[in-house]
Amino acid sequence: MNEKYDALREYLKSLGSVAVAFSGGVDSTFLLKTAHDVLGDRAIAVTAKSCSFPARERKEAADFCDSEGIRHIVCDSEELEIEGFSKNPVNRCYLCKKELFTKIWQIAKQNGIENVVEGSNTDDLGDYRPGLKAVEELGVKSPLRQVGLSKNEIRLLSKELGLDTWKKPSFACLASRFVYGEEITEEKLMMVDKAEQLLIDMGFGQVRVRIHGRIARIEIAPDEFPKLTAEENRLRVVEEFTKYGFTYVSMDLKGYRTGSMNETLDL
Repeated sequence: MNEKYDALREYLKSLGSVAVAFSGGVDSTFLLKTAHDVLGDRAIAVTAKSCSFPARERKEAADFCDSEGIRHIVCDSEELEIEGFSKNPVNRCYLCKKELFTKIWQIAKQNGIENVVEGSNTDDLGDYRPGLKAVEELGVKSPLRQVGLSKNEIRLLSKELGLDTWKKPSFACLASRFVYGEEITEEKLMMVDKAEQLLIDMGFGQVRVRIHGRIARIEIAPDEFPKLTAEENRLRVVEEFTKYGFTYVSMDLKGYRTGSMNETLDL
């Protein structure tokens, strides 16, 4: 693991300058921290602002850059304006990433930065990730995959670096909560955002609220099932979710897992 970390530092040093696609999550925070340690002011962070990216995540990203003295640029990247995106096709992530990384490349060039990098790791190769096609097409580099770092290794290294994100739950954009083919709207994105924020505020760890029409399917860690089904919490969740616009509220008995919406695809 430490050899991979050394290789990462050397690889980033060889790039000379980088614009990091920065969401504030576990992977991109570790990548940005390492890039800034190696390259200093030749490493900048670029974060997208859109209705599929919660304000809490954007604030955490901004706060981290402030604390580390990293130049942080926020760009508008409203996915709902991308042709075809709102229809939620199976290549939705490709459409989004292509638009986003095109904008990050523009920002990089305007600031004399030679490379754009993103934080996917080796674990991302085991799921359906159409966004990686856009990464490849646009010449965006993936340093963590380049040196073979896994999610668990990134968490362990983040802990060694003193990054609070080492234990942060995994997060993906809110559009990933929609079953393929269901129209994505700002209203429904806000429903999901409010629902997940409620569960986070109630102290649940890894959380997803998948949306199926007006049905909410809650994914949490199995060891937290008793907490959700406790009478007081169960009634509160149903009451609040109903206010947000859901008609029915369900709990997925498989529990949280990445890419559960991909289980319906014939890949």
